[in-house]
Amino acid sequence: MKDYTLEKMLRAVQKPGRYIGCENGAVIKNKDDVKLRFAFCFPDNYEVGMSHLGLKILYYIMNKRKDIWCERVFAPWFDMREQMEKYDYPLFALESKDPLTDFDILGFTLQYEMSYTNILYMLELSKIPMWAKDRDESFPLIIAGGPCACNPEPIADFIDLFALGDGEELDLEICELVIKAKAKGWTKKKLLTEASKIKGVYVPSLYKPVYNKDGSIAEYKKRIKAVPDRIEKRLVLNLNDAEYPDNIPVPLIETIHDRANIEVLRGCVRGCRFCQAGFIYRPFRAKSAETLNAQARELCQSTGYDELSLISLSTSDHPQIEELLDKLLSWTPEEKINLSLPSLRVDSLSDELIEKISVVRKSGLTFAPEAGTQRLRDVINKNITEEEIMDGCKTAFEGGYTSVKLYFMLGLPTETDEDIVGIAELAQRIVNLYYSLPTKPKGKPVSVSVSCACFIPKPFTPFQFCAADIYEEFIRKQRLLRASVKSKKISVSTHEPTTSFIEAVLARGDRRLSKVIYDVYKDGGIFDSWDEGFSFERWLDALKKNKLSPEFYANRARTFDEINPWDILDYGISKEFLVKEYKKAIKAKTTPRCDMKCSSCGIAAMTGRKCFAKR
Repeated sequence: MKDYTLEKMLRAVQKPGRYIGCENGAVIKNKDDVKLRFAFCFPDNYEVGMSHLGLKILYYIMNKRKDIWCERVFAPWFDMREQMEKYDYPLFALESKDPLTDFDILGFTLQYEMSYTNILYMLELSKIPMWAKDRDESFPLIIAGGPCACNPEPIADFIDLFALGDGEELDLEICELVIKAKAKGWTKKKLLTEASKIKGVYVPSLYKPVYNKDGSIAEYKKRIKAVPDRIEKRLVLNLNDAEYPDNIPVPLIETIHDRANIEVLRGCVRGCRFCQAGFIYRPFRAKSAETLNAQARELCQSTGYDELSLISLSTSDHPQIEELLDKLLSWTPEEKINLSLPSLRVDSLSDELIEKISVVRKSGLTFAPEAGTQRLRDVINKNITEEEIMDGCKTAFEGGYTSVKLYFMLGLPTETDEDIVGIAELAQRIVNLYYSLPTKPKGKPVSVSVSCACFIPKPFTPFQFCAADIYEEFIRKQRLLRASVKSKKISVSTHEPTTSFIEAVLARGDRRLSKVIYDVYKDGGIFDSWDEGFSFERWLDALKKNKLSPEFYANRARTFDEINPWDILDYGISKEFLVKEYKKAIKAKTTPRCDMKCSSCGIAAMTGRKCFAKR
């Protein structure tokens, strides 16, 4: 039956393609033939959400089950919200256009702390109570997972359960339990108690945080004895055997990353001390070149994409990277498919690798020195020298590249003004290198882009004990960097310090922040990760209203024995290891990469096996 109200709404918005659905590759099922309906909720707009690889993997895996129908939901942009409120039209899933109250599970992915208000936005648009305590079994089960779930406490009062770690098997087990609960008529309390027995599931309502007088956490009290003291993340150890999509919905409009994506590996061997992903995704697991080539070819053929991206934390660390590229280049040029390697280490850039990735297209290359001086690179355990950086750039320039993008961070532990000026000086030396090469492309100027993020000490990293810079200090450092750049060949972009400050509060926060997030949302806060939605004053007002200090969360160093909000979770990285790495960082001592020497981080104890068989 045609929905004339929805049609009127779509005619009134800027991009109706965000809400139409029916893309090539979208899965349509008869809802009467399934036992469970799952809504994958991405708390950002369609263009961002449809670029996310995790959504595509889980959408494919769940829809392979005949008894489960997984549909997609994205946060409506401001113009669509206006229409939905005008017509009192509830938020709906793209595939069926059914309201979210018709679903059994709403699964939110937590990719970025600044998207938390959008979770409440999507729940309220769905006419579903935002607070978990206000929802009984007549409402969908609200679950969440993803990288930000490694500190779930700031949104713990809104979410029924969190899925920790790899979701390929865990999400299906949760679905199976809900199917069982429906058949047996369980209460929500019974369902959550049973769910807490699944490895990788954290049910926050079954734990009560107790606070000291100074605001730090004294303990987590278990509300029932049966729940574990700590919740261990789930792992898929063999990615070659894991399900991977051979077909995906192809967006109707241009998205942020409009291409076919292949996950090359999971985890990282490098051990950069600032990098949360590098620790929470351990151990390092790589798919074989044969598996990757087959998956890539199948995905490109089914979708028609003309760009293939090899996704990972460090693609050039794949043990078969050159063999993989040989296999891909045996068919991609003929089919006019461009290869993209967005995660390259400058120290792994060989002449052979440059030659292979230059066959199809010479776009710019991106490297991440992260710090402007060798001392600070040693502090963060980046394990690259300036000589390696210059050699990598030289190899790229001689291979025909004229554009280099460099990622850095400001506010790293032990940073001085000398380190900041060092960023500009390193960029200038790269410019000078280009013009000194006789083999440089004729008539083409060099472009060096410097992108500087504000460092935030994240959970499960050696720097979790550190304080973040106050935002006024970030502003000063950004000005110093811009003043230090002398060449027009160098461009500088920086992150907004006030947004980074609130991100630090949420990343390091506890359960008391749930009320702050609620108050920000009720005051109009949505799309806080966008300039159009973020209001620094709104966040400060909500924190003040709840008598909470943002500096307590963001700008306070933590002692080694303090109980952190995330200590109730086990991501396989021991606190003893993090303390040891922090102490080495302060002395600017480095740790070898994992495949060279085991640093005893704790993940082998979780998996019950060595990460690298050769050692």
